[in-house]
Order: sequence, then C-alpha cells, then structure tokens
Amino acid sequence: MNFDLNCPVCLQSLSGDSKHLECPDRHSFDAARQGYWNLLLANQKRSKDPGDNAEMVQARRNFLALGHYQQLADTIATRLAERAAEHQSPRILDMGCGEGYYTCRMEQQLQQSGVDYQLAGLDISKHAVKAACSQSKGITWMVASGARMPVADYSLELISVLFSRLMPDEFSRTLKPGAELLIAYPGEDHLIELRELIYDEVRHSGFDPATVLGEAFEHISTEAIRYRFSLPDQTQISQLLAMTPHGWRINQSARERLAALSQLELTLDVCLARFRRI
Repeated sequence: MNFDLNCPVCLQSLSGDSKHLECPDRHSFDAARQGYWNLLLANQKRSKDPGDNAEMVQARRNFLALGHYQQLADTIATRLAERAAEHQSPRILDMGCGEGYYTCRMEQQLQQSGVDYQLAGLDISKHAVKAACSQSKGITWMVASGARMPVADYSLELISVLFSRLMPDEFSRTLKPGAELLIAYPGEDHLIELRELIYDEVRHSGFDPATVLGEAFEHISTEAIRYRFSLPDQTQISQLLAMTPHGWRINQSARERLAALSQLELTLDVCLARFRRI
C-alpha cells in the first residue's frame, strides 16, 4: 500500500499490503476480490446502496465508450499531468471517480508524461468502483464517503473533482498547503439542446465553486472546454439520457419528443477550474 490511508473508524493510519490493511487499534480491512478497498462504514450511508446503482453505472459506461467525451477527458488529464509534473512523487486523488473513465485517462497521461505518481479513485458507489477496477489495477480504488475521506491529513498534492459535490473541509484537511484542486463542472450551455427539449424553462445554475470553497482556497484560473458533437441515432440519445440526471426528471411528453428524434446535435460546455490550498 503506497497511498496514505486512514482508518474510517478511528482515523489512525492504516498499514499493510495489497490484500489487508490494519490500524493500531486493530480495525482491519481486506481488499475485495476485484481489488478495491471498501472503507465506507454503515453509519456513513444515507441509504442501503448509496451512490449510482448498477444500471446507472452501466449506462454511463456505454455512453462514454462511444468517445463523445474523449476530448474532454484528454484535456482534463493533460491539465492534471501538468500540475503533477510540478511535484516530486505527487499523491493524487480523484474524488467521485465513478466508473473510472476520467481517472484511467489521467493514469495514461501521467505515464506518458513520465511523472512518478500515486493515484487513487474514491466513490461512494460500490457498483461504480467495481467497474473501475476492471479498467486499471494500477490505481488505488476505494469505496468511501467524500464527506469523510479515509486519507491522511495534508498528504495530497492534487485532488480532482469532476462533476461531483465539493467538500471544502475535507479538501482543506487532506491537501498540503499550496496543493491544488482541479474542478470540472457544467457550463451554462452544457447539453443545452437536450435540456431545451426536456424542460419548458431552462434554468442556469450560476454555479461558482469559489463561493462553496471559501477562504481556504485561492482561485487560480478557469478554462472553458467547449465543442459540438452529434448523436447519430436513437440508441445513443437514449444512452446519454440514461447517463444524466435529466433522465430521472423527464416527463412523459418530453420522453416522447426525444423518442421521435433520429439524431441530436449537442454542445459540450464544461468549466475546468484550478484552486490552490492556502
């Protein structure tokens, strides 16, 4: 084990090997057969099966495999590798890693850059992390809560948070002073064509991560990643809908409008923001 993990029960350091971890108080954890660590306690669950279920994970894998978000993933991975190259043997955490699509692209870019690194992915969904394990064995995968990450204090040089909830207190605790956050979130026009088909009134979120992160973080820059892509058939339209939160909110009439389409032109609009831990 080369990633500094804390026991989720008592917060003391975990030590061991690739199969078994234990803290000084003898709380112990065995690696799952697939290779991940389940460090999510029962009292940290708001439901019996938190996070994305198996169907949601599979829908996202199906859509991402089509390559429409590859340009986005490449840009995120390149920016992360650029930041990693500024450190010696950086420890990097992808919080809310899902099924590992972006995390694995980060790993590939870090390897191509020749950076000596340690990379972990964390998600509250066991189904997502199981899927991630099948994509890479070189990443430390964890099922855990982002609100109480089993990661040592001031042990990280980089945290990426891609389309996930921000946890400023935990980011402050686990990042070294001067370390960075890389945050991806939807821009105002992200999938605007789909949203206009679904909702009578399209609302803009006006989301600004700086207002959530507070005074412990300094905004460095925000980069807009924007391009057009096309879904050529009804199958891909349905796959995208199943992957997004809009699929949960859509009413029957909007579903029928989408079902009548033979293709759909879309805008990808994502903001990639850098923040420094003060």
